[in-house]
Amino acid sequence: MPKVTPSFKIAITTGDSDGIGLEVTLKSLLLMPIKSNVQYFVFRQPSTPRSLVKTEQAVLRRFNSDKVHFMHRNTAPPYWVHEAAEGCLLKKFDALATAPMSKEIIRASGVRGIGHTDILKNITSSKSVHMAFLGNRFNVLLATGHIPISSVSKCLTLSALKASIVAANKVRLLLPKNKSKKNIALVGLNPHAGEGGIIGREESRLFQRALTFAKINKIPLIGPLVPDAAFFEENWAKYSLYITPYHDQGLIPFKMIHGRDSGIHLSVGLPFIRTSVDHGTAKDIFGKNMANAHSMAEALIWAETLGKRNKHGI
Repeated sequence: MPKVTPSFKIAITTGDSDGIGLEVTLKSLLLMPIKSNVQYFVFRQPSTPRSLVKTEQAVLRRFNSDKVHFMHRNTAPPYWVHEAAEGCLLKKFDALATAPMSKEIIRASGVRGIGHTDILKNITSSKSVHMAFLGNRFNVLLATGHIPISSVSKCLTLSALKASIVAANKVRLLLPKNKSKKNIALVGLNPHAGEGGIIGREESRLFQRALTFAKINKIPLIGPLVPDAAFFEENWAKYSLYITPYHDQGLIPFKMIHGRDSGIHLSVGLPFIRTSVDHGTAKDIFGKNMANAHSMAEALIWAETLGKRNKHGI
């Protein structure tokens, strides 16, 4: 008898009920190729907004009942993330893709953590989880997460930089050959990358030690790059990815270039693959059927691709 390939199961959480999470999820499913061995498990609210009834019906017509499973839940969306993540740990699911979820709804639910990354880190007891963003122009990994700008300098320790360099190298090795062979670029923290210690000493003291660590461990890292010139278009093809010291330093250029079309968020450091969109809940367009689903579609594609190659996460 021919060998039967087990189905690859992707859990999807749709986020805030008054955001665009369910909309981009349904629309992205319509963009997915129908495969005999891929199943989607969609955690969502029980009711369907009027604006999405036809889209939901189109999904149900397109897929067999065993390919898309709607997991209706009356609990708050952060608990869906808990359930889906625990399912991944128990091997009920092979990967997790998340639609946007607001920080406000997480706080209101009482779930510990500021965002998805914190919640997943707590559930999995992972030591270090980094946010990486993959796009068709360039890629970024954040050395620090959702922290106030006033806390960046004290959180940017040598151990934090070392961990981000190791995480970035893991991402580099996942990229296509034309990207994976290129250097990782470490972006400076201060204006002009410190200007030789005149505008801050992090680059001349901390960053140089991080570069030495990378060299010892044979990780192709260069820098620190001057922040206001690092993301010029002519630089995109030079590097496999950028490491930026703080959140907005990496995500402002990334989102400006990739928008909602091609960028995805990848968690590095979890024991399973987790991908997400690179945008927020967009509550201002909820119910208007205007949301662009391409980032969510990319997140599903990456979840399947990476999940099949990396069964224990990255």
